[in-house]
Amino acid sequence: MGGASSSEQTAKTETPAFFTQEELSKLKSEFETGGVEKVKPLIEKKVTDLNNTELNIAVTGEAGAGKSAFINAMRGLRSTDPGAAEVGTTETTMEPSGYPHPNLPNVCYWDLPGIGTTRFPAGKYLTKMKFKKYDFFIIISAFRFRESDAKLAKEIKRLGKDFYFVRSKVDLDLYSTRKEYKVINEEEELEKIRSDCIRKLREAGFPDPTVFLISNFEQDQYDFNELNKGLEGDLKNVKKRIFVLALPNLSVEIVQKKNEILKKHIWMFATLSGGLGAVPVPGFSLACDIGIVIGAIVYFRKCLGLDDASLQRLAERAGKPVEDLKAEVKASLLGEITSDVIVRLGWGAAVVTVSALEFALDFVPVIGSIFGAGSSFLMTYKILSAALKDLTESAEGVVKVAFASE
Repeated sequence: MGGASSSEQTAKTETPAFFTQEELSKLKSEFETGGVEKVKPLIEKKVTDLNNTELNIAVTGEAGAGKSAFINAMRGLRSTDPGAAEVGTTETTMEPSGYPHPNLPNVCYWDLPGIGTTRFPAGKYLTKMKFKKYDFFIIISAFRFRESDAKLAKEIKRLGKDFYFVRSKVDLDLYSTRKEYKVINEEEELEKIRSDCIRKLREAGFPDPTVFLISNFEQDQYDFNELNKGLEGDLKNVKKRIFVLALPNLSVEIVQKKNEILKKHIWMFATLSGGLGAVPVPGFSLACDIGIVIGAIVYFRKCLGLDDASLQRLAERAGKPVEDLKAEVKASLLGEITSDVIVRLGWGAAVVTVSALEFALDFVPVIGSIFGAGSSFLMTYKILSAALKDLTESAEGVVKVAFASE
């Protein structure tokens, strides 16, 4: 089977700014012939494409394996929250059921009936479950992986998709063992569970399987973090972006990853905010499209889990008063974002020079020359950078309070 040449692969490789090398070349060419107004449509298209990027994750396993609880955990929901997957031990449907992320609905987890609950062989099962729409598969078991799970994994692999073996409910296994033996070595017990899963999968034809041990209700323990890192690492740039932004804020590390991703959006919003659409704004030293600026800040806030609904869900999940979480956020960041709020927080007070290094983009030598020290691009860039900094620090404070040990 033929593949792309190395030069073709390089042209299609995505840069850290979510543009391919081919797109960057076109951006440079358009600017050289038509200036800022010529590149704005290209950037608008990229922003639209990023917002419309879909990530579809299939979750399959036997009834009672914890699929619904896993889907809820990955979306930061409890079973009683609106939009949560119904938790139970009975398979209720023979069709895939989609559960979109509450803040980023283009990220959707799909609950697939376990292959053992259908009469289809692995190949026909995947066709029936609309195999092609999913970016990867999570195969969950609360006990031992069955032969049907292994057959399904082999078929997924044959068709060129990634899959992950997840052993759920290890917290219940440890609880049961403690009830019987009182004192246990938790690491040894977990290794027994892992070894048993690996042995069964090897017997089924997987020579070196990786099995993630998780609890859907204790995501800071066991292998949940390693699972998320594995999923993130196997995704391409743009898909990785939306996966990370959709993760629940369970650690400062996740907040910081989101911050790094959102930083790469700032120059695009700043470019769109300047130019012909810019108008004077009271309290600002230069003109800009204030609607784009406010929209970007609201988007940052939502991705960082600082909107009211996200804070309420996190408070209920962590068992902390929502007021304690909100106390970590500047009051002005919690309400409606307006030009007055931006001025009051000092984000638009000064315009200073931004070096090329701050952009960390491959095409800075060209794009950087567009904007002088007094441009509206530079002012907008500084406003959004300051806003993201404040929002990130607030999100870090919220996570620390939410998951602080008593």
